[in-house]
Amino acid sequence: MEFLYPDWKKKALTFSYDDGQIYDRRLVEIFNKYGLKGTFHLNSGTVGKPEFVEPGELCSLYEGQEIACHGVEHRHVLQLCSSQQLREVWEDRAALEKMTGRMIRGMSYAFGEYSEDFIRTAEAAGIRYSRTVRSTHSFALPADFMQWHPTMHHNEGILEKLEKFRSIPGYEKMPLFYVWGHSFEFERENTWELIETFAREASGDPDTWYASNGEICEYVTALRNVEMSAGLDRMYNPSALPIYYTASGKNYVCRPGEERRTEE
Repeated sequence: MEFLYPDWKKKALTFSYDDGQIYDRRLVEIFNKYGLKGTFHLNSGTVGKPEFVEPGELCSLYEGQEIACHGVEHRHVLQLCSSQQLREVWEDRAALEKMTGRMIRGMSYAFGEYSEDFIRTAEAAGIRYSRTVRSTHSFALPADFMQWHPTMHHNEGILEKLEKFRSIPGYEKMPLFYVWGHSFEFERENTWELIETFAREASGDPDTWYASNGEICEYVTALRNVEMSAGLDRMYNPSALPIYYTASGKNYVCRPGEERRTEE
């Protein structure tokens, strides 16, 4: 038996972009054009300021994409006391939820800074995953979603890495290609063609699940919470999501709250 992504997809691709500058508009347009999905980490304290997106456009601009936290003021959290750290997360989450009407459960660490104490603070504030800036250059799923290391920054050779992702060997199960960066970098470095080319070439693969950070975290967490019988012939899905898997060459799905034989 082997777990798979939703609709029995074998691979997944996600993006993560920080700060919420006006260049997100062009990036979202590219993602939507090619059917890609990502997560946009915003600082609620800068929304509406010059060079940043406006509060009134958040719902329409990021429709189909995910919005997540990045700290109220994008501060160095390791230079803050515990109360200030809590404010960076809690008030950012509360403000973004008020602006969008969405529940916000994700984050990326401003400047890539975090500690064990800050992780506990973020979790207490309702955060369920947070991205770092440490590239793994691998397609492995994270062991800890609160220390979610991406595959690579978009300037680290994403087109070459895409070729490896396309031909990934079968023994690598549920590979995830996770690209991160800042949309203003495409404008500053005149590299919009890079992300347009990547989006075009990465799109349309029937074996790839194009998902936001939050969707991946939620599904993989649900998958990891599946309960199996001692003989591994029965499974129980306590989550609210269907879990997809294959056994003996056939596709199966275990519905939310369902207990079933692994093969029928």
